[in-house]
Amino acid sequence: MPMIRLTVPPGSLTEEGRRSVQRELAAVLLRWEGAPDTAFFRAQAWSYLVELPDGAQITAEDDAPRYLVEVTVPQGALSERRKAGLVEDATKTVLDAAGLSPADALRVWVLVHEQPDGTWGAGGSVIRYADLVALAKEQRADA
Repeated sequence: MPMIRLTVPPGSLTEEGRRSVQRELAAVLLRWEGAPDTAFFRAQAWSYLVELPDGAQITAEDDAPRYLVEVTVPQGALSERRKAGLVEDATKTVLDAAGLSPADALRVWVLVHEQPDGTWGAGGSVIRYADLVALAKEQRADA
């Protein structure tokens, strides 16, 4: 199942952005992963917001906020085209949540971590990518 984590310096998101960014990033991830828009899949798209303590993030050049988006998906869930779309949309979502312009896009990094098959577990069982694909097909058929 997909998971997305946004790490930000304190106070670097707008008030509205802080309230909405997690659900928006989860929706971006599900869309690019190609998961059906069902309650089950939305509930499995975990989204974390990690706010760092003051002074915990700088660069060798300056103290301007930087944003790290880490995405974990089953290996094989994202083609190169889907990864590119995910990176583009996640970057735009973070820029919007921070009140920044596209000119600030290099301040947002997106890392896609692909979890090898058989190394992901939930509910006390190993979950395989083929199981998720079958479940998605079932849910699409029931919709």
